[in-house]
Amino acid sequence: MKKLKFYAPLFITISVVLQSFSQSKQPVDYADPLMGTSESRWMLNPGVTMPFGMVQLSPDNQGNVWKSGYEYTLGNVGGFSHIHSWTMSGLSIMPTVGVLNTKMGPADGPTTGWTTGYRSRVDKSTEKASPGYYAVTLLNGNIHTELTSTTRAGFFRFTYPEAAETNILMDLEFFTEYTPKILDVQLTKVSDTEIEGYSKQQSDWNEYTIHFVVRFNKKIEDFGGWTGKEILKHAARINGKGDVGGYAHFTTKPGEQILMQTGISLVSIAQARLNLETEMNPFNWDFEAVRNNARNVWNELLGKIQVEGGTEENRKKFYTNLYRSYVARTIWSDVNGKYIDVCEQERQAAPDSPVYGCDAFWNTFWNLNQLWTLVNPDLASTWVRSLLEIYKHGGWLPKGPAGIEYSGIMEASHEIALIVSAYQKGIRDFDVETAFKALVHQQSVPGVKHECGGFAGNKFFESYLQLGYVPDEEGQVSNTLEYAYDDWCVAQMAKSLGKKKEYETFIKRAGNYKNVFDTQTKYIRIRHRDGSWVKDWSPYCCTSFSGSGYLEGNAWQYSFFNPHDVQGILNLMGKDEFNNRLNEGFEKSSRFNFNADGDLYDLVPINHGNQPNMQAAWLFNYSGKPWLTQKWTREIMNKYYGSTPIYGWLGDEDEGQMGAWFVMSAMGLFQTDGGTSVKPFYEIGSPLFEKITIHLNSKYYPGKTFTIEAKNVSDANRYIQSALLDGKPLTRPWFYHSDLVDGGSLVLEMGAQPNEKWGSADNDAPPSMSARTKTK
Repeated sequence: MKKLKFYAPLFITISVVLQSFSQSKQPVDYADPLMGTSESRWMLNPGVTMPFGMVQLSPDNQGNVWKSGYEYTLGNVGGFSHIHSWTMSGLSIMPTVGVLNTKMGPADGPTTGWTTGYRSRVDKSTEKASPGYYAVTLLNGNIHTELTSTTRAGFFRFTYPEAAETNILMDLEFFTEYTPKILDVQLTKVSDTEIEGYSKQQSDWNEYTIHFVVRFNKKIEDFGGWTGKEILKHAARINGKGDVGGYAHFTTKPGEQILMQTGISLVSIAQARLNLETEMNPFNWDFEAVRNNARNVWNELLGKIQVEGGTEENRKKFYTNLYRSYVARTIWSDVNGKYIDVCEQERQAAPDSPVYGCDAFWNTFWNLNQLWTLVNPDLASTWVRSLLEIYKHGGWLPKGPAGIEYSGIMEASHEIALIVSAYQKGIRDFDVETAFKALVHQQSVPGVKHECGGFAGNKFFESYLQLGYVPDEEGQVSNTLEYAYDDWCVAQMAKSLGKKKEYETFIKRAGNYKNVFDTQTKYIRIRHRDGSWVKDWSPYCCTSFSGSGYLEGNAWQYSFFNPHDVQGILNLMGKDEFNNRLNEGFEKSSRFNFNADGDLYDLVPINHGNQPNMQAAWLFNYSGKPWLTQKWTREIMNKYYGSTPIYGWLGDEDEGQMGAWFVMSAMGLFQTDGGTSVKPFYEIGSPLFEKITIHLNSKYYPGKTFTIEAKNVSDANRYIQSALLDGKPLTRPWFYHSDLVDGGSLVLEMGAQPNEKWGSADNDAPPSMSARTKTK
């Protein structure tokens, strides 16, 4: 078969053939898309997709509720929809038998009769999911439904055990996490086997049009549809808004299969057809070939990291979390590079460099950035080029480009950290001068309501520039800390580029966190515009999702938020206070598995279920107690992360962020500063496995592999006794990125008791912006 190239921009075939594991399974066999699909977000589902696939084809079974989408504990399906990107959805498909019914029906209602809707009960024992494949039997008609996909096209296989009159429904209005308004819909039968159309949709965050082409391997006997309560049979075209959909009618024989393929695009129907034909035609209607292609792509990606030893459960957790790190964010450019920009104009990007959409980059420097730049520098490069492509036409870097628009979601501009980290690690095949210009603009000009919609840039930034902090009268004090970190990132890139003036400007502002640190209480505090502290305050108060206070956190948590200058916080807080307060927070939170359910931060100060203190367990490497990093990273991996559909992640997995943190921590690696310093480095924790092999990308890195060996490791033997880096003694709990990507090994001798002498001397701490001062 001709080698397909539609996923080549993301995953260049590695020259190293995956070696056999000590266990018989391949990496893809450990990844379980059903894991954690109870109480999960719209983006986390058991459906089929390719890495960052435009098509994310999955069952939906919930009603009009927050986190609507798929819920594992519900025994029904309302449809299989194509898009599960943040704030975006579109084109739900449902096979039915018997009398035509155009209403989905309630999620908790009976599904035994056609009067309640076309929603169907399912046989949970038939539900199967693996990367690139999903199957379940719908009890209403006993239709065995199977799904697979390419990057921009979906493939359905419906098996009918009995002769039936079947209507395959195409529904455009259905409940999602952010259910959009359906502004305009058109479906047209263009041949005996093909239907095309579009749906113009508007959510609270963006407006977009889903164009689609649907084709069958069997002649359509009748085409029709509905607009509201009106059913239109024997139609050539269906138009309307709101509740609109179409159907294709067939008569089936016992055991017959109907195959259906779909292509989508944000650009046009012609582009949707191009995506479909380019990606599906080489397979010639062979469902198993498409399924195997998806499996192979995923296995190649997941196999870039090989683990040996450890428990079966931890291998499942590792590869499922790795899988999740590449699922929820979305390619929105077509196979030929065409896409719709922030101002709804058609643009042309390089076909081999996709343009992406996603939720915010809020604190991805503690998870996804580290993973992508280490394991997939080629992918990190395409993400940087995507950000610059959006900047080129919109004038701003996007912080959360949902559907390639300025969503304005969350705070600060942490896409900066991804760009800087990529550059500092030698990933530089993008326009560096344009990138630096974009960074300086983002951190110099107050944010605005963009002329094409949404909010671009940083909020409350004018006051930050004037006062050196964000006052309570305008916004969250925590923004001050996040802006200071982004300033540090720009300063580091300026230093690498030899831009002394810019470096001096931004490195000075990187210390602005000190402006909101109260030396009396030793906490980050809310401050008025006149400089006085807000009086009605406590370390556990003032969590905020908008307005003043601390964004999705509190003073206790944000007092440890200083990615670029942990030593600076140690100097202000004092080493003993730092260690005691932090360790007490872990002891207190361990009882709750490090998840603040209901945002009860006073009970659970270490809330791994949200981003603001995902670095907390790693801070002991800076404060002279690295054995506590080894202890608490293990405890989080054991308690917060599960391995079943009901218990996968206790909080919001958040588009791969929790997954990537687990993968990095399971390898015993982390970057508190997000890998943005001029000479990036990794901090060391407690690996889960006896041996970990990272296959390095030869285009970007000189080495072939880097191995991490943890001798005698077990859950009890979690503490580092000694370390060798490339055969030489390593006495500090960190090493440089350059030492990793040159290839080689890190060998750790593990034991059941902490070696409190290893890595605990004052000069053993990882680098920070500030020098150490003598404090207790």
